Amino acid sequence: MNLNMKKFLTVLFFLLNVSLSFCQEQEQTDDKHKPSIMVGVSGLKFYGYVGSNSDLNPLLDARLGYFLSIEQRFGKVFGVEITGLYGKLAGTDNSTTSHLNFQSQIMQGHLMITANFDRVFKEDPLVSPFLNVGIGYMAFTSYSDLLTGSDTLHYWSDGSIKDLDEHASNAGAASTLKRDYNYETKLKTNNVTGCLVVPMGGGLNFHFGKKWTASVGANYNMLMTEWVDNTGKKSNSYLSANVGIQYEFKKTGSGSSDARYQNVDFSSVDHLDADKDGIPDDKDDCHGTLAGVKVDKRGCPLDADGDGVPDYLDKEANTKKGNKVDGYGVTINEEDLARHQMEWDSLAPERSKEFNVAPSLEYLKKIEEEAKKVRTQNGGTAITSKIPAELQPADVNKDGYISADEITKTIDAFFDGSSDFTVERLNRLIDYFFEQ
Repeated sequence: MNLNMKKFLTVLFFLLNVSLSFCQEQEQTDDKHKPSIMVGVSGLKFYGYVGSNSDLNPLLDARLGYFLSIEQRFGKVFGVEITGLYGKLAGTDNSTTSHLNFQSQIMQGHLMITANFDRVFKEDPLVSPFLNVGIGYMAFTSYSDLLTGSDTLHYWSDGSIKDLDEHASNAGAASTLKRDYNYETKLKTNNVTGCLVVPMGGGLNFHFGKKWTASVGANYNMLMTEWVDNTGKKSNSYLSANVGIQYEFKKTGSGSSDARYQNVDFSSVDHLDADKDGIPDDKDDCHGTLAGVKVDKRGCPLDADGDGVPDYLDKEANTKKGNKVDGYGVTINEEDLARHQMEWDSLAPERSKEFNVAPSLEYLKKIEEEAKKVRTQNGGTAITSKIPAELQPADVNKDGYISADEITKTIDAFFDGSSDFTVERLNRLIDYFFEQ
């Protein structure tokens, strides 16, 4: 293994360790991205002294390179990338003053910070831009095409190539030669075989699928040397036009991508039956059905006579259609109900006023006993109105009636902080107690 290869592998190994350590540290705080790998091809165009004195198409000196990169995103925008590149750089002068040429084999490793904009404006876009900048090391070995076969190339002022120098005594016997473009002569390059490189650039990512991305971009690479072309006369650099295909090592599937839900079976969650009535929760219109109660296809308790009271609570099985019933499904005598309700309502403001003057649990219980007598006179029918939604939490036993004990419990809960009732709601609750 030559010295350049050892330097290249040493730097590449160092950059890889730095990159992986950085990625592992960031991965503890962001698990949305997994490492990705990209392979691709680059077109490389050298800029330096050799090649600047030519009237030829500058793309004739372009050469191919091949790269492999590993990237880890550690946030919504930024990521870190480690890249290895192998390729060639070349330059050719074609003028009356210069016919220099060279071709250099290069191996480059660099670490880059990337800025990806695929999640800034829109989730999962088809196309998104990216930028990058970094630092690395390039090892190179340069050669020149000075021979054709065993003959040395001599460039004459008329533009021809001969096997003898134009000013030689036997120049008249010179034969015309053509370059074979075989770079066979190794150049000394002032004993410089490697240099730091600063790449920077950007491009576009084309996303298809959840894991695959095609990338098109360009990088300008500043080389910290003047000796790649063996002249030392001008700073060296090169432009790379890159095309690659990237694969991200992440899981895909129908479940949530959030790591918190990776072990959740969402298909089974969709078919839970919390009240065990035989109807899945996603199709159950009546959640919390008591155990053993028969239900219909909507998961609601059966109501054979259609009076609005389920069969398991209905004390009058065959109520005539259209009759008004109490909470137990028993037909209400509307005339008696109206009369007793009128008597009760007429006394409600007076009772409420008396309670405000001398509030006590004993007084509430007294009023409750009077209400029971009214219901007894009505044949056991509950004379109650529907409890307003904001007061329903006070109905502890869910019987549709606010009792004195339930008011007491609600007030106690207010003072020990376990209730969300306010003073205003407590006042409304007491007023409702007298009105029900």
